[in-house]
Amino acid sequence: MLQQELTVNIQLEFSSLCNSLLCGLIKISVSTKEDATKTRRRRKKKITDVLAKSEPKPGTPEDLQNLMKDYFSSSRSVIELEELNLPDSCFLKANDLTHSLSSYLREICPKWVKLWKNHNEKKSVLMLFILSMTAFRGDSKVMKLFAKHIKVQEQVKLLEKRVVHLGVGTPGRTKELIKQGGLNLNPLKFLVFDWKWRDQKLRRMVDIPEIRKEVFELLEMGVLSL
Repeated sequence: MLQQELTVNIQLEFSSLCNSLLCGLIKISVSTKEDATKTRRRRKKKITDVLAKSEPKPGTPEDLQNLMKDYFSSSRSVIELEELNLPDSCFLKANDLTHSLSSYLREICPKWVKLWKNHNEKKSVLMLFILSMTAFRGDSKVMKLFAKHIKVQEQVKLLEKRVVHLGVGTPGRTKELIKQGGLNLNPLKFLVFDWKWRDQKLRRMVDIPEIRKEVFELLEMGVLSL
């Protein structure tokens, strides 16, 4: 009978102080279990939650530098990480989100016409756009470096046949073209990342693990080595 009353008191007056040592032990035990349940139920904050509350911002040199350090920190020494720091002269002004693509290109490369007229090297591009999706239209000599609807060997043959001034592609396919010798980045003058693009979950290109991995592998094999 005493045990039944004690159980009822613990259930109904859980927050009150108990004189019995047994009651105190049970209270601590139940409380710990309940706290653990609350911890398990607490949803982990995702990148989607953070980005949903933030306004789109233009990319900055610091964004890329910090992401590079974070990605390579587990595989490179402190000295090697310092060597990854790109000087400010490597970066052009980011799109302030008021420019269209054409007006932005005119701003960052006012001598574009002169550059492409002097470019006659095959299997190469002067400007490379890295996108995470295949949506892009261009009315100049543009080579689409996507994996969708075209095999990598077909793209290699196309690059061998003609001069291309501007390449637009995903990091994965661009990396594969470089690996197979179909694309040479030595003549490359401009590398543009679609930094503000977001998917249905509001993730940027560098927030998606598999794409982020391909981006930095591309930088390591095709840009940082130049």
